[in-house]
Amino acid sequence: MLDLATADRNGPDDRPEAAAPTFSAEKRDGAVVLVAGGDWLARTIGSVETLLQDTQKADLGRSVTIDIADVTRLDTSGAYMFERLRQGLETDGRRVEIEGVGKTDEALFEVVRKALEKERPEPNPDETGFVTRFLSGIGGGVVAAKDEAMVGLSIVGGALYALKDRVVGRTQARPAAIVSQMDRMGVQAVPIIVLMTFLIGGIIAQQGAFQLRRFGGELYAVNLVGILVLREIGVLLTAIMVAGRTGSAITAEIGSMKMREEVDALHVMGLGPISVLVFPRLVALIIVLPLLSFLANLTALLGAMMTLQLYSGISPANFLQGLQSSIDVFTIFAGLIKAPFMALIIGIVAAAEGMRVGGSAESLGARVTASVVKSIFLVILVDGLFAILYASLGL
Repeated sequence: MLDLATADRNGPDDRPEAAAPTFSAEKRDGAVVLVAGGDWLARTIGSVETLLQDTQKADLGRSVTIDIADVTRLDTSGAYMFERLRQGLETDGRRVEIEGVGKTDEALFEVVRKALEKERPEPNPDETGFVTRFLSGIGGGVVAAKDEAMVGLSIVGGALYALKDRVVGRTQARPAAIVSQMDRMGVQAVPIIVLMTFLIGGIIAQQGAFQLRRFGGELYAVNLVGILVLREIGVLLTAIMVAGRTGSAITAEIGSMKMREEVDALHVMGLGPISVLVFPRLVALIIVLPLLSFLANLTALLGAMMTLQLYSGISPANFLQGLQSSIDVFTIFAGLIKAPFMALIIGIVAAAEGMRVGGSAESLGARVTASVVKSIFLVILVDGLFAILYASLGL
């Protein structure tokens, strides 16, 4: 900003260092005089802004004078501060004058005064009706869903392009990166998956046996548990747990790299972020989620078997016999077929949200939350679509 000095004007090469602004109050002829001094420039007035705000709230009497004769240098920001102080003091009916304005600064004060006195247009009231706002919200949601789909498709395309480069040998295959991600996403997730599905299997078995006992069909709890776990619960609970555990980790990792500009560094080095960061995670997810789902099915059935033995007296041999009579090969694979699709969705959503992280921790937290919520919603949606497909095929 151009500095307009009220005293000597120095050249650009010998301009003195800015002096801190001063502001004090004194009494002259029974009236309060506010005396300002020093340099009131954009780079210096921050130190007295709080003092000026407190001055506006003080009881200074009915007549106040602002004396700026001792101000050495002044720019637009300084003039704005004095004019805003004058207008703030005049709100209580005081008579306020600014004295000591140099001839070279009169035009500056006049411009600032006109800018402050200019009427600001009032915001137009919202005259749209409920129906219009409702339809507008639906349209905005459709456009947002389209944008989300485009981002997801771009990630899928980038991953397929990276796969093609590895197959034809243009890019070096990095199995160590995929194995490392499989260890973090799969092996380290085994304890929590086993514990969760073991408990869920036991709960389903107990509740099923309790309800069927009224009709004398307690033994059919085995059929209930077998079909429900293998077709729906095993893969669905595993995918939800992976979405919360692994999906959030992927978003946080990529988002942190985005905040530290590591993703931009990959672009500078000629490396694609999707090929380096997203592809190994997608491949690892597609491999480990079916394996975790299979393990979850086994532990859920184990929990159900132990629960029915303790709660209903059904022996493990009778449990396995009932399980064998109620399920077939398709029942076993009906849930596992869903796992790769769910893994792909979790990886795409997590990577897309990670790439959208801004430069603040708040943005990172918001994107991690969005990643988990969207992944779980889409996983449940895919499970419902598969249920409709199986029903339409009579399976």
